[in-house]
Amino acid sequence: MNTEAVSQVISQEDLLKHWQGHRALTRRVIELFPEKDFFEFSVGGMRPFAKLADELLAIAAPALRGIVNRDVQPFTEGSTQGFTTKSQYLEQWDKDTKEIDTLWQQLSLEDFSDTFNLFGQYEFPIIQNILYFIDNEVHHRGQGYLYLRALNIEPPFFWERQ
Repeated sequence: MNTEAVSQVISQEDLLKHWQGHRALTRRVIELFPEKDFFEFSVGGMRPFAKLADELLAIAAPALRGIVNRDVQPFTEGSTQGFTTKSQYLEQWDKDTKEIDTLWQQLSLEDFSDTFNLFGQYEFPIIQNILYFIDNEVHHRGQGYLYLRALNIEPPFFWERQ
């Protein structure tokens, strides 16, 4: 643990609110996809949005669970194996959102400066891992916006994260 004074730019509560705001927006993107296109549509050889959602679901709650429990587990995208409907993804998304809220309460401010070897591959301070979760989601949601626009579906405004 870093024993130096912890400087804080954003509160834990505000960081969680920020992350969950992004999750709420990504959930709305998932909702907008027509069922078939969620699983099949892609542009330029990129993965369909269901595959991107697989990755996001494999990171958020499982990674935070690993951080809280200090349990290094390899990265796997198996939690959605067998999902055949968009509603199954949304159910899992909602379940994970609640778990993130619960797990978050188990972190102390000091934990954020601790180093954790995420998935046994990324040894960084916990704050950097959490920022990666958010950045990765924003990146893939951007792909979802591209898909929606290509399908002539207006995506939600990116700043509406409530």
